[in-house]
Amino acid sequence: MAKLLVVDDEQSIRESIRMFLSEKGHMIHTASTLKEAITVFQELTPEVVILDIRLPDGSGLAALSQMYAFNPLSKIIMITAFQDMETTIEAMKKGAYDYIHKPLDADELEKAVDDAIANHREDTKTAVTQKCSEGYNKSEIVGKSRAMKEIFKMIGMLCQNRATALITGETGTGKELVARRLHLSSPCGKKPFVTFDCSAIVDTLLESELFGHEKGAFTGAVNSNPGKIQLAGDGTLFLDEIGELPLNLQGKLLGFLERKQYMSVGGKNVLNSRCRIIAATNKDLAQMVREKRFRDDLYYRLKVVTITLPPLRQRLSDINHLVVHFIQKTATDLGIQQMTLQDGCIERLKCHPWTGNVRELENIIVSASIQSRGSVILLDTIEDLLSNSRISHDQSGNSLSLSQVESRHIFTTLESVKWNKTRAAKTLEISLPTLRKKIKKYHLTPRN
Repeated sequence: MAKLLVVDDEQSIRESIRMFLSEKGHMIHTASTLKEAITVFQELTPEVVILDIRLPDGSGLAALSQMYAFNPLSKIIMITAFQDMETTIEAMKKGAYDYIHKPLDADELEKAVDDAIANHREDTKTAVTQKCSEGYNKSEIVGKSRAMKEIFKMIGMLCQNRATALITGETGTGKELVARRLHLSSPCGKKPFVTFDCSAIVDTLLESELFGHEKGAFTGAVNSNPGKIQLAGDGTLFLDEIGELPLNLQGKLLGFLERKQYMSVGGKNVLNSRCRIIAATNKDLAQMVREKRFRDDLYYRLKVVTITLPPLRQRLSDINHLVVHFIQKTATDLGIQQMTLQDGCIERLKCHPWTGNVRELENIIVSASIQSRGSVILLDTIEDLLSNSRISHDQSGNSLSLSQVESRHIFTTLESVKWNKTRAAKTLEISLPTLRKKIKKYHLTPRN
């Protein structure tokens, strides 16, 4: 049960909302003017306020500001019959928890109120202990699992020399981050770190981008330009997606690795470089060698020192540490308050397949931090974001979106309990409003 304040100048709306939410077990108070609303709010400090934008004696936005200043933990849901973009933006800027248009939809209102109450309770728990972000180490590789400890050992050994290194791993495992850490920990850590994505540039320009070109070397070459090798100087050149490098350039790269000499496109002089090469790939280079798509001599030259990054699903124990890191990073980078997680979020995150690995986890945390309208990221928010990001496969191997999979799962569960929504929600481990929302979203109806 929660204390709610409903503010609207129309008696029929106040009464309808009061009756609807009273049936849910909440204690409802009402007000019809701005002045009355402020008085009641300061006396009761309700968890949630449902506040009309237009009141007889002033704007609901003014009441929003005063209420929020008096008690920033209260969640204020604005309602209006006028769909005005500017007003909506202004209300959210001033701290409104949600913004709902009239005529009010019962499910939408109930969902907003339930979420607001949950957020208020979590905020209240953490209000005393909540701390501002103390920043984070951008070059930190987060992890305490055995697999990551082995990675740290390897970095520690490799940073003492300038040996060429190959970093392998699935997309999103943090290959560039490892390369940067390896560079920063080495004696050349203050020298340039230059990234070259072999998959991002058309084949005709790759050689010029890598080795540089002289004026007039080809049509459009009106000036001489240094290549990435020259820009790296005595530092590190990180060759990302090395598996995408064309065969003709693979030979030239091999020559550079062996002699530390190269020639720019159109150049006549041999150039020298001491830059360290760190390459990365998410492809199976050994298989590419067998298929004659990657030079075996370059492959063996690169793989002498190899760091293989584990996918996130193989180091789930690191999720807790990664989440804390990404929350701090998001707060610092975006200038927002540092969030905390509702109980159950970490356990839910550990159940996700993480096909996008650490990068996907970071995206989830950033999105959750932005979307959360309190100081706590709710489990429902995490659930919705994970549902939108995951791709599953049916038994035939055809790609199914999680929406299709989820729809089938919810329908099967509802059928098994004869469409008892309360029992279905408990079985699915989601709230009743969330279940109603999904039934509406997927247009689910009982079988005839």
